Parts: sequence; C-alpha cells; structure tokens
Amino acid sequence: MPLSAADLTEDLVRFRHGMHEDPEIGLDLPRTQERVLKALDGLGYEISVGADTTSVTAVLRGGAPKTAQAHTTSAAAAEGSKPVVLLRADMDALPVQERSGVSFTSRVDGAMHACGHDLHTAMLTGAATLLSDRREQLEGDVVLMFQPGEEGLDGASVMIREGVLDAAGGRADAAFGMHVFSGLAPHGQFVTKPGVMMSASDGLVVTVLGAGGHGSAPHMAKDPVPVITEIVTALQVMVTRQFDMFDPVVLSVGLLRAGSKRNVIPESAHFEATIRTFSEASRERMRMAAPRLVKNIAAAHGLDVDVDYQTEYPVSITDLTETEHAEGIISGMYGTERLTRLATPISGSEDFSRVMAAVPGTFIGLSAVAPGQDHTATAFNHSPYATFDDAVLTDGAALYAELATSRLATLAAARPALSTTPQPNKTKVSS
Repeated sequence: MPLSAADLTEDLVRFRHGMHEDPEIGLDLPRTQERVLKALDGLGYEISVGADTTSVTAVLRGGAPKTAQAHTTSAAAAEGSKPVVLLRADMDALPVQERSGVSFTSRVDGAMHACGHDLHTAMLTGAATLLSDRREQLEGDVVLMFQPGEEGLDGASVMIREGVLDAAGGRADAAFGMHVFSGLAPHGQFVTKPGVMMSASDGLVVTVLGAGGHGSAPHMAKDPVPVITEIVTALQVMVTRQFDMFDPVVLSVGLLRAGSKRNVIPESAHFEATIRTFSEASRERMRMAAPRLVKNIAAAHGLDVDVDYQTEYPVSITDLTETEHAEGIISGMYGTERLTRLATPISGSEDFSRVMAAVPGTFIGLSAVAPGQDHTATAFNHSPYATFDDAVLTDGAALYAELATSRLATLAAARPALSTTPQPNKTKVSS
C-alpha cells in the first residue's frame, strides 16, 4: 500500500519540535544540517552539501519507464533529457527571544524559529520520504533544496552559485517553494498569486557626521540629531510625493541611535531603514532618490554623511503556468474552499525570488494559525509570540510531493521521448 503523509505525522511533528527547540541562525547551521541528512538517509537520494554554507541538496532520480531512456548515446544525454522539478525549504531561525509558551520552546538563548522555517524543513523531509516511496512513478528527477540563510543573508544566491539549479544534470524546469504564516489567513488556507507576489527588499544605512559639544551650547558644535530626524521625516514625505501610490514603496526606519547623555551633543547619529518596492522601476528610482535626499539635507546643514544603499532581494515574481498548476493541485487535493488567490502582493520579501528569476516557479503560502483562532489578531511571523500549528505539516509534505510528481508528468508528456529507432540521415550529399 502506498505511503501517505498521514503515516508520517508523528515523525514530522517530532522532527519539527526537535528543530524548534534547537534553532540556528544564519548560513552556518551544522546541527540542522545533521538533522536533515539523518532524515534523508536510506531514501535513495544523491546528496551533496554546500561548501560556503551548511546547505543540503538532494537529487532523486525518477524511475518511471518513460524516463529510462535506454540506448541513448550517453548517460549524460539520458539525464539531460529528463524533466527536473526543484522543491525548496529554508532552515534558518531568527535572533528573537521566544515567548510563545509552547512546550517545545527554544532552548537557545536569543534564537527562535519565529518564521516557521522549522515547519518548511519538516514538510520537505516528509515529501522526501513520500517521493522516495513513489520513485518508480516519477517521470523525471526531483531536486530538494534545503537552504540556510534566508533571513537577510541571501542563502539562495549561495546555493545557486554552487549549482543547485543544475544539480540533476540539467537546469530545473520548474520550482516550488512554500511558506507558513502565523496569521494572514484562516487555518489551513493556501494562498497564491501569479505575477508580483512579494516585494523587493533593500536597506538604507545612514550615519550623519557632526561635531560633539555641550548641550547648552549647540552653536559651538555641529549637532547631528536634528539633521537625522529631518532626514527620517523627509524620506517619508519623498515616498508620498515622488512615487506612484499604485506602485507602492514602503520605507521604515527600524534603528535610530544617537548620543549617550541628555546634555551632550553627540559626534554622530545613525539610522537603518528597510525599503520595499514592487517593481524594478520603483526600486531603481529609490536607489537614486534616497541617497540624494540624505546627502542634500546633510549638506544644507553643513554636515557630512555616510550613505550605504544595500541592494538585497529582488521582487518575487511567480510564473503563471506554475501558479495555475499549483492551484489545480491544491484544489484537487484539498478543495477550492482552501485556496485563496491574493488580490495584492505581500510586502515581505524572499530570496526564493532568486530561484524564480532563473527557473519558472511559484511560491505558496499556507496558514498555520491554530483552528478557531482569529487570524487577524494572532502574533504574526517574526514575533516572539508567534505560534504555528503542527496540523499543517502533513498537508505541506503531501503538497510538495504531489507538486513534484504531477509537474514531472506534465513536463514529460510535453517533450518527446528519446527514440531507439535509427533516424534517417538528412545530410544532403552533393552529386
């Protein structure tokens, strides 16, 4: 009898709880990598690990008759002829002190799986087991991408540079990612959106350089504090006056620091902001406009300023064909009532955008809000109080596996099989 995701429930919950209790941050996740490798052991995957990160790439060769491709000129030609589907899960935690109150709370001070990456990893290990069980039905190859460093460190770029998109021997034909939410939608709801789904993310780091002095005599110093506050306010005004409201820009200052005592004018003042845009045009315009505004305001006050505009993740743009395929699978497995197509993009950002820029793909949201909870009032991702319901683990694992299986079948059907029959020689011979 074929293995089902429900058969894996206890294993997936155990894996997720263990990972949640032992979170790791950034690109170096050795204990998490060990957990993933243990989960994949014996399943028949070709496994490689990253050189610059603790990533895991696992390739499963499909064994369906159509993909056997016997009598080809070379093994490489046979592998290259197969369709390839990539499935991705991110594995890193956040530098957040957990206050969720769950029984399996983080045991690592200052670290928490506050964005649900522990669920993503558990679901993809479950899919790995399901796909291994149905290996003889797979009409192509599956690449599993277990990625560190999604939270601001661009781990996807590192894995792409190290060859994850070509791990099966040929470029992946389609890619699917999934992300759980502790809010946004009711329990168990899948969300999709063709086209622009998530914003680009960039950073603005500014240090205004003044000259310190006594707080009672500001005329004898160069006070950076009023200058930096003027800059912060002016940036908000700039967004509303220089950018189209129908192509939105979000700029939020998350860090502002100056001084050490109320009667001391500091030498410098510093802020850091996140910038979210939804088109390349607005992103490029912002890259020019924000530093120009900062420099000109500082110059008007006679102060110097250091400006660092940091380009981070691009806009997440999903492929229409892959999105519609995913929507059809979700509706068939769980019913149309559990599928919502978003009307507007999400203002969060994702480095899975790197994968979708290179391979046709889509990104699927899954609400892990507990049943009966008001999803508009729950603590959202990145909150120390965020909680995610284990009940979605089997749904996510089953969906990952079915997305790969079904998409390989449609891709294989759309390409001609290699023939063992000799073809006529079409070379023209001169007489």
